[in-house]
Amino acid sequence: MRFTVGVKPGRLSRVFLMLIFLFVLFLSLLWGRYPRPGFADLRVLLNDEMAKNLLWNIRVPRILMAVMAGATLAGTGHVLQTVLGNPLVEPGLLGVSQGAAFGAALALLLGAAVSWPVFLSASFFGLAGFFFSWFLAKKIRYGGGILRLVLAGIVVSALFSSGLGILKYLADPRNELPEIVFWLMGGLSFASWDSVMRSAVPVLVSMSLMSAVRWRINLLALEDCSAFALGTHPGRERIIIITLSVIAVASITAMAGIISWVGLLIPHLARKLVGADTLHSLPLSMLIGSLFLLVCDDIARGMLIGEIPLGLISTLGGSIMFGFLMTFRDRRMKH
Repeated sequence: MRFTVGVKPGRLSRVFLMLIFLFVLFLSLLWGRYPRPGFADLRVLLNDEMAKNLLWNIRVPRILMAVMAGATLAGTGHVLQTVLGNPLVEPGLLGVSQGAAFGAALALLLGAAVSWPVFLSASFFGLAGFFFSWFLAKKIRYGGGILRLVLAGIVVSALFSSGLGILKYLADPRNELPEIVFWLMGGLSFASWDSVMRSAVPVLVSMSLMSAVRWRINLLALEDCSAFALGTHPGRERIIIITLSVIAVASITAMAGIISWVGLLIPHLARKLVGADTLHSLPLSMLIGSLFLLVCDDIARGMLIGEIPLGLISTLGGSIMFGFLMTFRDRRMKH
């Protein structure tokens, strides 16, 4: 599947979404049960030490993590859909998410707290999932390179899912299993300044590099012979772009668990708004992804007395929006 540019990017939509994002970002700082009605009187921050601590040490890091996770998942989903020429590809398809989930569950089963051991284990197995998929794709004897990689990712994801099921079966049902299951559902309840800084370096480096060459990603959406004629090395550059995406996704999954639908839904929405040119649609995907996950996290932590897993909210909202998006016809996009 190939995307073609059929519309001049709309600056008005980008400005409008940016204003909405800033408004939601401000409301997220005030959204919560303490102090009632959610920092409505901002003067309370000058006198209430508990409110200050809640804002700066709990709420702000969590909001930053939600923004970073949403931008990363949406941006990598957009890039992978473009370079692999498949509109149904999302970051978890290449074995990354399931590998990271297996690594995190293994660390939790071995008694690690939700800290550096879990992060390192999840990141390692997330990257291992991708490189295993890449190695397996080289051994498949039929289909093109992109098809082989997708098929290998499906196989590796299934293997890690099976391993994850075994770990859950072995876990203590009273202590370890609930912690593993809650982590797998996705959530930002463990977000802190330490976790933000831990994820920020690999995420910012990877996403910055991909954003800097986003004009070149358009060429990788072409047939290999056409892309080569325009001065690219399609095979090598695809691997570099995919590797950067995997590093970013593995870092986010290691901290937030499995958060579905962001990487699948948001790129389609961005292309509906500004067309398929990655120069404009990739930044918009990252903006909408941050906005979407920020709203989902606000719902997850504020709707009920107990926190709802973020992955459930993103799946529910994402599936409804995706169904609506697929039934909405847009003549500006040609497939």
